[in-house]
Amino acid sequence: MSETAVKLSDAAIRRRMLADFWFYFSQNRGAVLGLFVFLFIVFIAVFAPLIAPHSPIEQYRDALLVPPVWQEGGKAGFLLGTDPVGRDILSRLIYGAQYSLFIGIVVVSISLVGGVLVGLLAGFFGGWVDSVIMRVMDVILAVPSLLLALVLVAILGPGLTNAMISIAIVYQPHFARLARAAVMGELRRDYVSAARVAGAGDLRLMFRTILPNCLAPLIVQATLSFSSAVLDSAALGFLNMGAQPPTPEWGTMLAEAREFILRAWWVVTFPGLAILISVLAINLMGDGLRDALDPKLKRS
Repeated sequence: MSETAVKLSDAAIRRRMLADFWFYFSQNRGAVLGLFVFLFIVFIAVFAPLIAPHSPIEQYRDALLVPPVWQEGGKAGFLLGTDPVGRDILSRLIYGAQYSLFIGIVVVSISLVGGVLVGLLAGFFGGWVDSVIMRVMDVILAVPSLLLALVLVAILGPGLTNAMISIAIVYQPHFARLARAAVMGELRRDYVSAARVAGAGDLRLMFRTILPNCLAPLIVQATLSFSSAVLDSAALGFLNMGAQPPTPEWGTMLAEAREFILRAWWVVTFPGLAILISVLAINLMGDGLRDALDPKLKRS
């Protein structure tokens, strides 16, 4: 078979795989809805400077705690009202989407890379290497995740960067255990034995032979961890241990609005809804990825 024919064959296989993936993913209507909501949030985050009607940190001293436009006393220039220092809530929500996506991407990237490397080592070599790594992961998992993140942030110092690092450390054991289990299952496969007999070294076996076949559960875990990272970063922001004012991060917005819950419902409700909708959309999308990537669910 010529090289051109091989390339065409590979392209056809990839198209078929994508078609199969979308077929199984689209069977879950909630996942499709979550995907569109997530894409909408991404769109808002990317084009925030063009969409937001005001600067997220600009203060209008003549418009303190203005209610939403449909409520008595609302102003057309502030559709969702203003906060206690006169900043437009809609603009802060729009810019807050940037921080939420950035937090999710950074946390998942750090925890995924670190957890996969550690899990690969533990599952591939076994023995004392596996025992040491897994006991460390067990210790991290034994402490409540938010409490451990708070302790790490207290050590490193409050701030968005330190909060992301702390959350990534907390999530790393989940990826490590998942990667370890997948690697141990793949090591028993015939193709691994064949590659070993053919002279493949340990690094090639780990990263070129075994790891690509372990990606499906890791992708699903990464999606679910993305939503958890957004939620935990908002919790740290609410406790004044994450992003610091005047950063328009949703958790920080909630923290700044605590004392105005009873007399200005909008300063709390809209950031809370933003967190709820984004986390729910990502979780629904993760369920769809699980359905599309798990062969057992496909057969059922």
